[in-house]
Amino acid sequence: MASENSPLLAYRLLGEEGVAFPANGAGAPGGASARKLSTFLGVVVPTVLSMFSIVVFLRIGFVVGHAGLLQALAMLLVAYFILALTVLSVCAIATNGAVRGGGAYFMISRTLGPEVGGSIGLMFYLANVCGCAVSLLGLVEAVLDTFGADAMGSGGLRVLPQGYGWSLLYGSLLLGLVGGVCTLGAGLYARASFLTFLLVSGSLASVLVSFVAVGPRNIPLTPRPGPNGSSLPPQFGHFTGFNSSTLKANLGAGYAKDYTTGAMMTFAGVFAVLFNGCTGIMAGANMSGELKDPSRAIPLGTIIAVAYTFFIYILLFFLSSFTCDRTLLQEDYGFFRAISLWPPLVLIGIYATSLSASMSSLIGASRILHALAQDDLFGVILAPAKVVSRGGNPWGAVLYSWALVQLVLLAGKLNTLAAVVTVFYLVAYAAVDLSCLSLEWASAPNFRPTFSLFSWHTCLLGVASCLLMMFLISPGAAGGSLLLMALLSALLTARGGPSSWGYVSQALLFHQVRKYLLRLDVRKDHVKFWRPQLLLLVGNPRGALPLLRLANQLKKGGLYVLGHVTLGDLDCLPSDPVQPQYGAWLSLVDRAQVKAFVDLTLSPSVRQGAQHLLRISGLGGMKPNTLVLGFYDDAAPQDHFLTDPAFSEPADGTQEGGTPALSTLFPPPRAPGSPRALTPQDYVATVADALKMNKNVVLARACGALPPERLSRGSGGTSQPHHVDVWPLNLLRPRGGPGYVDVCGLFLLQMATILGMVPAWHSARLRIFLCLGPREAPGAAEGRLRALLSQLRIRAEVQEVVWGEGAGSQEPEEEEEGDFVNGRRGDAEAEALACSANALIRAQQGRGRGGGPGGPEGGDGVEGPATALTFLYLPRPPADAARYPRYLALLEMLSRDLGPTLLIHGVTPVTCTDL
Repeated sequence: MASENSPLLAYRLLGEEGVAFPANGAGAPGGASARKLSTFLGVVVPTVLSMFSIVVFLRIGFVVGHAGLLQALAMLLVAYFILALTVLSVCAIATNGAVRGGGAYFMISRTLGPEVGGSIGLMFYLANVCGCAVSLLGLVEAVLDTFGADAMGSGGLRVLPQGYGWSLLYGSLLLGLVGGVCTLGAGLYARASFLTFLLVSGSLASVLVSFVAVGPRNIPLTPRPGPNGSSLPPQFGHFTGFNSSTLKANLGAGYAKDYTTGAMMTFAGVFAVLFNGCTGIMAGANMSGELKDPSRAIPLGTIIAVAYTFFIYILLFFLSSFTCDRTLLQEDYGFFRAISLWPPLVLIGIYATSLSASMSSLIGASRILHALAQDDLFGVILAPAKVVSRGGNPWGAVLYSWALVQLVLLAGKLNTLAAVVTVFYLVAYAAVDLSCLSLEWASAPNFRPTFSLFSWHTCLLGVASCLLMMFLISPGAAGGSLLLMALLSALLTARGGPSSWGYVSQALLFHQVRKYLLRLDVRKDHVKFWRPQLLLLVGNPRGALPLLRLANQLKKGGLYVLGHVTLGDLDCLPSDPVQPQYGAWLSLVDRAQVKAFVDLTLSPSVRQGAQHLLRISGLGGMKPNTLVLGFYDDAAPQDHFLTDPAFSEPADGTQEGGTPALSTLFPPPRAPGSPRALTPQDYVATVADALKMNKNVVLARACGALPPERLSRGSGGTSQPHHVDVWPLNLLRPRGGPGYVDVCGLFLLQMATILGMVPAWHSARLRIFLCLGPREAPGAAEGRLRALLSQLRIRAEVQEVVWGEGAGSQEPEEEEEGDFVNGRRGDAEAEALACSANALIRAQQGRGRGGGPGGPEGGDGVEGPATALTFLYLPRPPADAARYPRYLALLEMLSRDLGPTLLIHGVTPVTCTDL
């Protein structure tokens, strides 16, 4: 059968003599011997034996006597309604693929993932452990009722001492017997199942016949001590035979104290005891690996077993209500033996059901524990449970489970444990219903169970009813179990688990994301809700880690895509070289702790690849609106993998688990002077292409010099204050534009403000610079800018600077945009203007550090906040492609030695003053 380790379609079409077999041999003749159980022996028998626990012989009177016939029937209907909903989910999941060892744990973990599946699996394991203890305590109680020295009755050997310590001893001895059988293997248990089934069925048949054949009689009850320790007169219960008066008296509830615990009974307490006896519906599903036809046997056999046990319980409830008075029902839970034609047969049935249920619980618990250990979810804690015998019997898990059952036996009272066991089973049932619900809601094409009598309504109702009954039975136990499950899930999430199982959460997310992406209408975009959606083109991430993290801070909840272009032509390659790279890039995103998607492409040139990514990255209304590039200069690339603590790796080049280290998946940085994949001409052409596509452009220079605390994910608390400087005017054309700030300038202000919203940049002070000519009166432009900032809710310090301050140059003549790049200004004059602007910026940076107009050296030595990042206006590239190298040279002069700098050109309005 196909599993997560074998492909669904890996099948040979024909085997020997034309018989079709799977390629992995699961159905080949050599493995056919394992699949030999029929529906009756493989599903009906183990499920009936699991559901016929001690309750069927020792708690019928308890339930009917306290709750009355009407409430008892209501309890039974509610219990079986919950069970029926879960049965539908079990049948659906079991018929959607092969269920290996672990039963419910396997179904849940392979659906909800290892974190939730592991926590629920451990809860289900504990439910089986406690269930084994409950069965053993019930058996001890039955033995002491017959052979106890203090037992009331006229027959039997009264030789066994009674008391808490003795009961614990008897339970431990019986546990040793059960543990020994389970240690020898499941084969011995399987061979005894049918014999046990016959004994239980014969015993129940004798009880049913006795209700009709036995005449009225008085049955002596166990003596109760008086108020002062005196003996009370003997009391009797009455078996009346079929009597309408007896039925009428037993219709209503009559809750009283439980004579075994002294606790006052309630609806919830009685229901807990009854429901515990109805569990075990997954015993047949756990046998799927041994069934001849599991897709047919599991739903059919489970439904037959549930219907059969329901009918027997109903019949026993009615017969008991018609024939036994309430005193007998409440004061002698083992009255079946007193009314039986042959009492030893009832004893045989009690002992057989108890032993069968305890062995079933222990062997089931050991299989669940072994499956948990095999999946290595809890590490070395469960390592002993992996040990198996030569025949494959997990005796290590059996011994592990035996020790836990021994601890649970210390509780000592059957009814005390019943509520805890019931809550644990309900948690497991709710998880199975949730698994089926998730698969149904995810609408995955491969979820095609052959059992179709279910819907998401039944699954949802099953989850809700299980959770409701948990808190109705025991709010404390329910809350504690959910808290334990949450803690275990958090532990497994932190530890990490297998990722090859498939997560239904991913299918659900895909289903929901697709639905909402379709509703994300680009025609309804509004500037009020604009946010940056970045496409960062990365050549080699070794030299771009600081830029990766800075772009992650600039996105402000928007889309962030890491793009990479692999050079090549698919026609000349045997396979796509891009697909194997995705794993390394996704690991990079995880290690760098950035919230980014990865988009890779193959192209003959970087420019064409960038065009592809700009056009096709994103989906629907989530598409990049801003291109981010590293600056093109002659600086030697740095390898930040060697200095970043997040990328520290073992010297042998492997990670935990033996996977290759991330540093081995990316090439070393380019050596200085070596050929580059992108020419200056193509670099500027890529910028021009992005602007033609109406994309904003950000060129990032010297991001490696950013203060490390500003790139952290913390609050940015630092003893070193910083400035963020914004120059919203085109410094290569400072006085030629309309007004004092245009769309591009507003884009700069918006991006700088967004950066200030990041916790790591909260403490940085935003400074905005305005350039004035020597003959311009100060104050007018500043007032207009402050009014604009007030309207835009931007808090910043505004500074006016006189053009030429710190640079020694004359005020430039007013020109139209683009003149300097289209040749009307001479090269020497354009370079002088760029150098003058660069000197002006450096002068202001030096003044911020306490220096004078010429820089830090000319100041008074008072240390002030340094400039952590500078935002500059990026002019449009020239229309003539022949002038691209000159344009790039001017940008290099403008941003030289300024430290971390972002040159930005915005083409779309991004600010709004309306509500």
